[in-house]
Amino acid sequence: MKDPNEKNHSNMKNPAISITATLVESQLLTNLVEKLAVKRYEAGFSHEFVQPGWEAIEISSIEAHVSGITKLSSETDRVKMIFNTCFLFTCTKTKDSEFNLTWVNSLS
Repeated sequence: MKDPNEKNHSNMKNPAISITATLVESQLLTNLVEKLAVKRYEAGFSHEFVQPGWEAIEISSIEAHVSGITKLSSETDRVKMIFNTCFLFTCTKTKDSEFNLTWVNSLS
């Protein structure tokens, strides 16, 4: 990891930057992901026989539009940007377990 006070090629300091993201309608997003995690339908893949050392998993995914505000700030500058993008939320389940949120991928 670089030292934030280390000078770059142009002999300037690399200042520390703070990044904050705030979601609009975070409760709606939470409800969507929770519904995914407690889905009732199971194809039964998590009960399939697999080779020793491996574990069969069941997966369930949902695409959700997410919007919010990203704030970047340093000692000298502040930037505020609105974002509206799509994410893919994926839950996995192994034999004798519940669905758990495993992956979140930005689709932009």
